[in-house]
Amino acid sequence: MGKRGPAGKPTALRVLHGDRKDRINTDEPQPDSGDVAAPGWLGAEAMEVWEEYAPDLEAVRVLTSWDVEAFAAWCDAAARRRDAARHVEEEGAVVDLPVFNKNGDLTGHRRGKNPWLLALDAADAQARAYGARFGLTPSDRAGLKIPNEGDGLGAERLLS
Repeated sequence: MGKRGPAGKPTALRVLHGDRKDRINTDEPQPDSGDVAAPGWLGAEAMEVWEEYAPDLEAVRVLTSWDVEAFAAWCDAAARRRDAARHVEEEGAVVDLPVFNKNGDLTGHRRGKNPWLLALDAADAQARAYGARFGLTPSDRAGLKIPNEGDGLGAERLLS
């Protein structure tokens, strides 16, 4: 069984809130500031998503070398979502579906929900789940704290 209750606060947030010393993990592992590179398994559309978002997320230290797989999964979900949305836009939400008899012979058609909507819903759910970890919606972003250490990544850089 997984952990119960709300997700724990990040260590940096515990320090800012002035939590008791015994509740602060002083040995929390931190990723090196190494290069962040897209994995080779990303498809062309997912790679476009990566190139669109990764530079900004890396610049504000939200995307690190430890986060590559999770972010790549988000890029993949976003690309699949775009593809499914394109199909729904072209075909419509309601389509004619074939009807077969018990022998497998085509007997007619019926109106029904476009199967691409299932793919769209699944990709949406995955994109939301992974995107929340990287602050990719306004409400998720409100929960992130980014330290400003005077290295040119402050408000001036973000506003330029």
